[in-house]
Order: sequence, then structure tokens, then C-alpha cells
Amino acid sequence: MASSPPSRRPISLAQRLTVSIGLIITLVFLALGWLIEGSLAHHFAMQDAEELEVVARSIQQVLTTLPYDASRDELTHRLSDAVKGHHGMYYQVQDAQGRTLFATPGPHLNAIARPPTAVTDIEAGHLHTWQEQGQAYRGAVVDIPPSEGSQQHYTAVVATSTGFHDHFLARFRQTIWVATSVAGLFAILATWLAVYRGHAPLREISARIRGLSANQLDVRLDPGQVPIELSELATSFNATLERIEQDFQRLSNFSADIAHELRTPVTNLITQTQVLLSKDRRTEAYREVLYSNLEEYERMAKMIGDMLYLAQTDNQLIKPDRADLDLSVELDALFEYFEPWADERHVRLTRVGTLPPIRGDRLMLRRALSNLLSNAIRHTAAGQTVTVALDSDDHQAVIQVTNPGPTIAPEHLPHLFDRFYRVDPSRQRNGDGAGLGLAIVKSIVEAHGGEIAARSSNEVTTFEVRLPHP
Repeated sequence: MASSPPSRRPISLAQRLTVSIGLIITLVFLALGWLIEGSLAHHFAMQDAEELEVVARSIQQVLTTLPYDASRDELTHRLSDAVKGHHGMYYQVQDAQGRTLFATPGPHLNAIARPPTAVTDIEAGHLHTWQEQGQAYRGAVVDIPPSEGSQQHYTAVVATSTGFHDHFLARFRQTIWVATSVAGLFAILATWLAVYRGHAPLREISARIRGLSANQLDVRLDPGQVPIELSELATSFNATLERIEQDFQRLSNFSADIAHELRTPVTNLITQTQVLLSKDRRTEAYREVLYSNLEEYERMAKMIGDMLYLAQTDNQLIKPDRADLDLSVELDALFEYFEPWADERHVRLTRVGTLPPIRGDRLMLRRALSNLLSNAIRHTAAGQTVTVALDSDDHQAVIQVTNPGPTIAPEHLPHLFDRFYRVDPSRQRNGDGAGLGLAIVKSIVEAHGGEIAARSSNEVTTFEVRLPHP
């Protein structure tokens, strides 16, 4: 089977920021250069329009003051002297019939004189540009009306060379490109350095994360010592590490508790077996030891079964099989089951309140209620009553199991649902269970989307279960 090609690694944040910022700065320089070049070109056009307007007015002055009977030579002489002091100016004059009366040496101006585009005042928007023999020109057609006492109408074409301007703009454009390239490279380098320095806190965080081990889970980041953009990351990292530390500690304690809980029955089995085999005994003695060993095996099997059940619920391998369930009926059945044991301990069982049917897994909820009842009976003194109250509150079914007994200190209440947790660590269970019952209750309640809590005061302890109720 052909192996799939390796996935392409995403571009780093530093490269993305560097390229993006460098590209933006380059585009800004190009746009700025384009605006400046356009502004200069417009300025040159206005400057040319002003000079051409001066030339046109000079030509108009000559034509309007020329005597009616002036000769062609006098006209040529006066027109040639009209623009003295204006270098690089070209013009020609035509009469109303389109005959050229005068033209300066230089470019052919007939090309722009033909269209009916004559104006009375020259502005930048009226200028025409063209190329002739590799030289650029800019000009306009001016209409010169007849003067008083004369019927002669003239058209003047004035133009100027834009070579100097074009050369300047070309040099400017080249300078802009060079400056933009240098500025872009400098911006990319400066951006990369800034990003590299800005990522220093991230590299420090990464280094601290790489240095973590099972013996260094107490490491925390100070959100006040990192940039404000990373303070949330530091807070989230601390919260995650706190959960990992708690889970790791819980796992360590769980492993130690398992070893401790299994060691006692195994030790009992080994001791009893060694004593039994130390010498020959009667058949009844062997039978008694085997019965005793069977009790230890059953206790170990129950504890292993409970641990396996918790592992399955923790990994969401057990899903509630929801169906309509009447908790009153289930509690009555459990009362009947626990009644012989309760009578033996002289403890009464009572139920108050009712609930409409809820949606839940019958076997799982019955196991949870059974564990709560057995726990309550176990810690209730003779002559007292265990009360189970049913109620509803804000779309929740509320089940309260209350028993009189020694008050549990507040610091122990949050840990009652931990596995193998003992309020008094010095006490051994001696048949009171493996300490997994309440942990199983919590896992079942949470699998149903509910919650469980415990409170204890004035020698009364109450476990309250809240389940979603339609």
C-alpha cells in the first residue's frame, strides 16, 4: 500500500507576521510614491499650463495690436520676438482659413491643431501630450478672437518640451523603487527582529513546559510577569497544570489505596493458608478456612468489580439506557431489600414526598440509591431513622438521603466522593466496604447530567442528588 505524502507543516507565526508586515510597509511606500509622483506630474502640468498661457497671451497681444495692412515680414518679425525669454517653447499661428501664418522651428504642431479643441484660457486639463522623434511634448490650441475694428480670427498652437520633467519623474520613479526595496527589506528585517524578541516570553513558557516532569508539577507561571497578551495563556496553563497535578496526585493515591486494600485480604489468605498447612487438621478446620478465604475472595472480587465500573464510567464506556422511571417504586423496593439489615441494626427507614417519573437508567440509578442507603444505614446509630425525601426544584428532581450520625468536618465534605477516602485514616474498614460506593454514586449521577453534594451539621448528614427533570 502506497504511503500517503507527509502533510505540509504550517507557516510559523514569525514568518507570517514578517511577510505580512513587510508586504504592508512595501505597499504603503509604493502607494506613497505613486501619490507623490502623481502630485509632481500634476504640478509640472500646471506649471506648463501657466507658461503656455503666458506665451498664448503674448501671441494674442501681437495679433490684436498688429496693423491691418502689416506685411507678412512684419508679422513674422513681431511673432518671433513675442516669446523672447521663454526657452523650449514652440508655437504656430493660423488664420481662419487654416493657413499657417507663422511657425517656430521644432515639432509639427498641425497634429493637435486639426481637432476642434481650441480654448480661450489654458489650464492643466486642456493640455495634449504626444511623442515626436523620441521627444515628448505638451501643448494646447488657443482661440484668438478678432480685435476691435478687425474681422480677422486666429488660432494659435502653443507647446513645450516635457523632456526635463519626464527625465526628473523617471529618476524619481527609479529612486522610489530603490527606496521602497531598501525600506521593504529593512522593514522585513526589523519586523523579524521585533517578532523574535516579542516571542521571547513564548519561548520561555515553552522551555518551562519542556522541563516539566512528574516531580515538578508544582511549577506555575506568574501572569503578572508576562505580556498582557499572554496573561490568559499563563492563567490557562496554570489551571491545566493544577488539574494535572490533582489528577496525578489522585492517581498516585488511588494506586496506593488499591495496594493497601488488596494487601490486607491477600495477607489474610496467605496467613490462614500457612497456618492451615502447618500441620494436619480435621476436615471441619479445612472447611472453616476455605469459607473464610471465600469471603476474602468475594470482597476482593467486589472491589475489583467496583474499580472496573469506575474506570468504565470515567472513560464514558457506560452510557445510561434512559427510560421512564418512578423513583418512589424503586425506593420502596430498596427499602424492602435493606429492611432485614436495618432491623438487625435497629434502624428505621422512611420515605417522604413523591416525584413524577424521570428519564434515567433503572439499574444505574438503583445502584446509586442502594449505595447511599447502605452508607446511611452503616453510619446511623440504633434507634435512629434514615429518611429519603423526594422533591422537585427548578426542573430538577431532588433526592435527599439523611441520616443522624457524627458530624463530618467541612474540610472532609468535598472529598467524600473520592475513591478510598477515609474521614478518619486511622480506621480500617473491617467489612464496611472498599470505599468506592460514594465514588460510584457520583459517577452515575454525573453520567445522567446531574450533580451530588453532601452537607453535615448538628449530627445530621445529608446527601443531595439533583437530576434533570423535564
